[in-house]
Amino acid sequence: MKSRLVASAALSAIVLLGATGCTFITPQSTKTEYAASDGVNISDADGPIDVRNALIIANEDGTIGNFIAGIVNPTDESATLTVALAGSEPFSITVPGNGTVSLGADEEPLRILDLDTKPGATVEMHFQSGDSTGVKAEVPVLDGSLPYYSDLVPSESVRTPSPTPTPTDTAAPAPAE
Repeated sequence: MKSRLVASAALSAIVLLGATGCTFITPQSTKTEYAASDGVNISDADGPIDVRNALIIANEDGTIGNFIAGIVNPTDESATLTVALAGSEPFSITVPGNGTVSLGADEEPLRILDLDTKPGATVEMHFQSGDSTGVKAEVPVLDGSLPYYSDLVPSESVRTPSPTPTPTDTAAPAPAE
């Protein structure tokens, strides 16, 4: 009788372990860090600034793009982030201490001329802040087909300031007396 009780307990333990044992060796999905949006997150362990949801919204032929991102500075002092893309001039963004800059939301996005990457592809960008050597990341290039990106598509022409007219003296000279 005692051996039946032991066998029953052992069988119960095996069934219980078989039904729940998968969770002992399977990684939990909620512990996996990922970008929960369309862009990518860039962190540099050696630099003070983190970049969140970085992406480029490009025109249809991929010649011009707007760089969109949330830039976070968790330190007490202001810091500068330099963003470089092969073939274009680097951009610098200064973020106040314990502050954020939201390109494309609170601030104008950074315009990238001569992007040469069509929507649907990725482009390698270099992000550097502080004394760090920086990190490279593949940033997705999207179009404006989603409604919340439609107003971020760059126009085909580059905005140049219009010339400011200068006043001129058009009055006729007074007659001599």
